[in-house]
Amino acid sequence: MLNIFTLANGRLVQEEIESLADLERFRPVWVDLESPTLEEKRWIKQHYELSIPEDAMDDDIEESARFYEEDNGELHIRSDFLIDDDEDPRSVRVAFIVNQHNAALRSHGVLFSIHDEDVPVFRLLRMRARRAPGLIDDAKDVLLKLFDADAEYSADTLERIYDDLEKASKMVLSGDVTDEMAKEVLGAIARQEDLNGRIRRNVMDTRRAVSFLMRSKMLNAEQFEEARQILRDIESLDSHTAFLFDKINFLMDATVGFININQNKIIKIFSVASVALLPPTLIASVYGMNFKFMPELEWEFGYGYVVGLMILSAVGPMLYFRKRGWLK
Repeated sequence: MLNIFTLANGRLVQEEIESLADLERFRPVWVDLESPTLEEKRWIKQHYELSIPEDAMDDDIEESARFYEEDNGELHIRSDFLIDDDEDPRSVRVAFIVNQHNAALRSHGVLFSIHDEDVPVFRLLRMRARRAPGLIDDAKDVLLKLFDADAEYSADTLERIYDDLEKASKMVLSGDVTDEMAKEVLGAIARQEDLNGRIRRNVMDTRRAVSFLMRSKMLNAEQFEEARQILRDIESLDSHTAFLFDKINFLMDATVGFININQNKIIKIFSVASVALLPPTLIASVYGMNFKFMPELEWEFGYGYVVGLMILSAVGPMLYFRKRGWLK
């Protein structure tokens, strides 16, 4: 899918491109390619004289090669964006190319973005840019606003993690944690830990990208100050992710502790039962081994007497255990 975005009265206007002729009608500030076809790549190369690298969206590219500037002035940035999906939270690699020195661009630069699936941050920026005039002036503004929205999206996701962990905390600290409840809590905690780790990696990647933009000296004074503000926002997220890791570890330890308590209760039952059955076992052993003849043949109450004695010998320890509170 190929979409271009133009500026009209200070607002970002989206146009879907279906042919090469459509490209020639607009002067875009942002060209977005979502899962582009070979034909769409050919249109970009033919109209903008821009070749999209084959490894633009590869995940195994070297970290040191994710930010670089070509000799012709093209700026290449590969950054990850978070998708907070309840079933499958993940990061999506997006390749950015800022082209400012091309005759086809008609005196202003264009931001090219290439990705495999729709990114929530992109939808957020499109919605804001349509409603807020003057938010974007050029391609560099689009890129900065995307990174700014990415930091805000990470902050919103952290707030949701806080809410989910609060629910887990109430379950764990209720004091009556069954094995099924512990299983549910551990699953929820594991999901939030994975999501928190992805957020931490995502903000680290955003920090590197914004720092690279600042070092490239392509930003004007206002944009440079905006980039510094984005870095400050990201710094504020680090303490939250660290706190969440500590909270997750606490809840994990508390849940595992309750599981151990439940297991100890089961072991205690067997221990109490084994101790309580020692006297009856002793009586049965004496009864079975110390008579010359079987008692029931010489005494008709022999079986009843021994069974009653075994029951009484078991009741005594049980009453003692109950008095000590070991049966609770």
